[in-house]
Amino acid sequence: MAPTSANHLPRYYPMSEKSVVRYSNLEEQVSKELKWFYVRYMNNARYLYVDSNYYGIVWPNLILFVVMHLFYFYGLYMVLRIWPVGGMVFCICYGEIAGLGVTTGAHRLWTHRSYEATLPLRIFLCMCHTMAGQNDLYTWVRDHRLHHKFSETDADPHNSLRGMFFAHVGWLLTRKHPDVMIKGRTIDMSDVINDPVVRFQRRFYVPLYIFFRFFIPTYLPMRYMNATFSQAFIGLFGTYLGSLHCTWFVNSLAHWWGTKEYNVKIKPRNNFFVSYITLGEGFHNFHHTFPWDYTIGEFVWQFNPGQKFIEFWAKIGLAKNLKRATPEQVKNRLENARKIKDQN
Repeated sequence: MAPTSANHLPRYYPMSEKSVVRYSNLEEQVSKELKWFYVRYMNNARYLYVDSNYYGIVWPNLILFVVMHLFYFYGLYMVLRIWPVGGMVFCICYGEIAGLGVTTGAHRLWTHRSYEATLPLRIFLCMCHTMAGQNDLYTWVRDHRLHHKFSETDADPHNSLRGMFFAHVGWLLTRKHPDVMIKGRTIDMSDVINDPVVRFQRRFYVPLYIFFRFFIPTYLPMRYMNATFSQAFIGLFGTYLGSLHCTWFVNSLAHWWGTKEYNVKIKPRNNFFVSYITLGEGFHNFHHTFPWDYTIGEFVWQFNPGQKFIEFWAKIGLAKNLKRATPEQVKNRLENARKIKDQN
């Protein structure tokens, strides 16, 4: 049952202009799905009051993440001490191959359709994405399209206005805001679900996830590095959590620190550190300004291995119709951003 007065309101959260709904009364019931929420003016800023259950901790997720991080740190120790050379090479290679599935596959291909890929390339990228262990492609793409369409609002799954920790990993440890679920149903996913590769992965995701994310990185060190089962199994978390955190840094660091040359009105920023650890995904201000651009960056000299892989695949006939923002579009955005900065 909803609280009956302002004194019983749960904690508050800042709202962006996009997600604010104006109310004439303090208390108003909107729908069974949204339940009860309140709007109050405090220091000329709007705050959203929501049923605290929507911000409660999901304890199974929290416990799992704590255990995984304990394995992660111990796994790094084992990789560095027991397999100093071979272990590091294996971890880096496995992590980078998995990263290809996230950056050039789930992100640039399936989410933004910045290029077209042949069936063999889509199968390869789907396999790489499964190696990363970041949920199935359908779910990943839906959440990221939702992030772009409702960026920095309550419908954004990892809304950075709720803090850098929430944007990094906290969104996976707490209940989803109702707007995320409601708006998520409005995202057009027809192009994704019509892909037989995506349908196959979604249908058999659990066994594929176990095979590519746990069996392979456990078996290979045992077979070729003389590792015991416990050493190999714990060591795999060094690659797994490392890959996860690299992706999460795009949601956190690239929304908090960096430059905004193309659009000063949005929160995403260009962050070179994030680019170096994510195969070029850190030019986030550019990306949110031109999401259809397969390069996710303006200049050739920028560290962007993902772009080079896509261009290589295009040369050998595995990719085509690579999309780019025109020089005129980029120039106009830069000029508008400079004008706004000068006015301020």
